[in-house]
Amino acid sequence: MGFLSGLMGNASQVDVNELTDELAPILANNETVELGFKLIRDKFIFTSHRLILIDKQGLTGSKVEYHSVPYKAITHFKIESAGHFDLDSDLKIYISGQDTPISRELRKGDDIVAIQKTLANCLFA
Repeated sequence: MGFLSGLMGNASQVDVNELTDELAPILANNETVELGFKLIRDKFIFTSHRLILIDKQGLTGSKVEYHSVPYKAITHFKIESAGHFDLDSDLKIYISGQDTPISRELRKGDDIVAIQKTLANCLFA
């Protein structure tokens, strides 16, 4: 991911094996990483059990917030694909009890079909 792209708010896909190693201490038994994206220092990861939002804070990024959203709390989601003149895709995930959705922009070329499939498999299983 280019630095400029990150500053523009576009996330890029991260290797599942890299995320699995990083998250091994906090993953539940039999929980696997399905898909993940990085936005500068922050990440959002789809596992077999939940959505994990990682927010690195401060100048050094040593303070980290992990926000786990169980799939049963997701009421619906929306994905808008990139167009010819729109260079990014949009992902919105609506959580029960929250007025504002979790919203992320993805780079054109990121696998939005995989995101839809992962969410569908996890939500409707």
